[in-house]
Amino acid sequence: MNDFLYYVLAFLVLLGLLIIIHELGHYLVARWVGVKVLRFSIGFGAPIFVRKIGVDQTEWAIGRIPLGGYVKMLDESEGEVMPDELPRSFNRQVLWRRIAIVVAGPMANLLLAVVVYWGSFLYGVEELRPVLGAPVNASPAAHAGIEDGDRVVKIGDDPVLTWQEMRWKILTLAADVDTLSLETVNMRHESAIRQLDISSIRRHGWEADALEQLGLRYFRPRIPPVIGRLNEDGRASAAGLQADDEIVAIDGQEIDSWHALVDIVHAHPEQRLLFTVLRAGSLLEIPVTPAAFTDKNQEIGRISAYVKEIPDFRDALLVTVRYGPLTALSKAVAETWEKAVFSLRIIGKMLIGEVSWQNISGPITVADYAGQSAKLGLMAYFRFLALISISLAVLNLLPVPMLDGGHLLYYLFEAVRGKPLSEHTMELGQRLGMSVLILLMACAFYNDLNRLISG
Repeated sequence: MNDFLYYVLAFLVLLGLLIIIHELGHYLVARWVGVKVLRFSIGFGAPIFVRKIGVDQTEWAIGRIPLGGYVKMLDESEGEVMPDELPRSFNRQVLWRRIAIVVAGPMANLLLAVVVYWGSFLYGVEELRPVLGAPVNASPAAHAGIEDGDRVVKIGDDPVLTWQEMRWKILTLAADVDTLSLETVNMRHESAIRQLDISSIRRHGWEADALEQLGLRYFRPRIPPVIGRLNEDGRASAAGLQADDEIVAIDGQEIDSWHALVDIVHAHPEQRLLFTVLRAGSLLEIPVTPAAFTDKNQEIGRISAYVKEIPDFRDALLVTVRYGPLTALSKAVAETWEKAVFSLRIIGKMLIGEVSWQNISGPITVADYAGQSAKLGLMAYFRFLALISISLAVLNLLPVPMLDGGHLLYYLFEAVRGKPLSEHTMELGQRLGMSVLILLMACAFYNDLNRLISG
């Protein structure tokens, strides 16, 4: 239950930030061009909080349904407007001002992504190097000849530095090609070119396990089962384990690596285990009962002990990515642009049937990833926030009535015709847009529930 509340909180904070930034874009540009704003609301439905602020007495409100928000502006189509306030009515504004107000919301979301990526590149992100583990039998990676410990240095002609960079390049290329070239260096410092079949990604979807579909796994070196530090209130500390203890066996089963220790502990929540420990040359037997935690809907055991770091391993497997202010800004803009364009390409390929609609995710999946990224730390959480902010911007710019892009479509017709569309035409468009959004929401919820049930 604690994990559930944690995930819900992470999702609500993320959703709240995205809505506030999006609606602030509309609000600030509306005020800038002189339109009167009547209400700024986070959430829909009857407000649970309202406060009037400023010369215009704009209502700042929180609605009962927290799945969205809106900025309500003075508009003759929504009520009577006093003659002296007609110049501040939205519908009386020239075309470019209305376009600016509408496009400001998605642009604010894109700007948020740029700021987050810029900050992360300035601060420095410690990331995994693209080192591959032994591939799954009969997988595309196995057929390509990938070996345990191979480090990817190039994909095609593009160098890669981190695991995330490698993953992103593979996923983006999978939208267009069936095979790509990986240049690898093995642990004997020998180079090789591997031809990897990536067509399964397009068939099965761009889910978190897309690399797993290819048989690509992260390298798991043998790490000695030696404790580095313990949480004072954890089960390991309470049982009497100490830093620098080497775990040689659990319940008589020999332990040859830290991963083997973790696997046994995870499999025995609230079950007594007898640890055989080597301490200062002497063997000790210490009973430990792992505490039970819920992770991804599965109960696992934890003793709150952490592995002793080996400096050579850290240098070989981790790299810190950091840039100066201007380079970081350039990288941030490029990353935001690449992800936005990729999102549009995937949507286009869904429409023509080249990509499965199973790739559409709804609030359950977003909440799951929000919780997972929050557990990894603030930097991971904010980078996920940036990714969802880009997705929200792209979604809102689609030419679907009810969305910002739908309004821009109306304005395009107005620019061509020289006058606005009739109210009847716009009403039909709104109904069509609502139908499309309901279909998308139903598809997203279906996919979410399918993932939840199938695990």
